[in-house]
Amino acid sequence: MVLLVLCTFPDADTAAEAVRALVGEQLVACGSLVPGVRSIYAWEGRVEDTAEVLVIFKTRPAVYARLEKRLLKLHPYDTPEILAFEAGAAAKAYAAWVAAAVAAP
Repeated sequence: MVLLVLCTFPDADTAAEAVRALVGEQLVACGSLVPGVRSIYAWEGRVEDTAEVLVIFKTRPAVYARLEKRLLKLHPYDTPEILAFEAGAAAKAYAAWVAAAVAAP
């Protein structure tokens, strides 16, 4: 099973730094950076309009708790967006690669 974790970052450098750390720590197999995201959201009584970078992390469900804890430490936001979804299906070879790249819990 592949778990997809979405998280926005303020810029590409910050996002890439987090992805490198999490890949290096074997908490994710991969993080794909999607630039050009524009987030409009309510925060502290105001409507914010912010350019961000979305990262799509690929990992295993068994390490999600450790990944979330580490991502909260790496992230510059007080309340980062961290959303996880199980992939409904994945190519067997890709799922096997994710499983091999992510450390056992």
